Amino acid sequence: MSDWDTVTVLKKKTPKASTMKTEKAVNAARRQGIAVDTQLKWGAGSNKQHVTTKNTAKLDRETEELKHDTISLDVGKIIQQGRQLKGLSQKELATKINEKPQVITDYEAGKGIPNNVILGKIERVIGTKLRGKDKGKPMLPIGSGKN
Repeated sequence: MSDWDTVTVLKKKTPKASTMKTEKAVNAARRQGIAVDTQLKWGAGSNKQHVTTKNTAKLDRETEELKHDTISLDVGKIIQQGRQLKGLSQKELATKINEKPQVITDYEAGKGIPNNVILGKIERVIGTKLRGKDKGKPMLPIGSGKN
């Protein structure tokens, strides 16, 4: 009954792919000296609603150079004039609206990307309309209606 010459090999089942990806399994493989390939996949595990879609067909059809809309130069002049009437430097105006001084510089030079939130803050500080059909006109104080 006891035969010392025969060898019985017990074989474990190969682990599933999902268990091989755990941190514990990766660390064990590293300790054993097995090559471990790790890759960071683009957009993996992220919230997909905020990912920009890559519409390559639309970009292929586009012939002109793509660039952002910039604020018009006349709005920049209005900001500059209103700021100077209030006796504010670009840095002081930027501090009052909680923005960087570079934002004011870009807006006055006509290079800034229009942002209604920033324009609204500047309007309130300098007291002049920067948007709509009545650009450059003084703003009415809050609470006074047009009767």
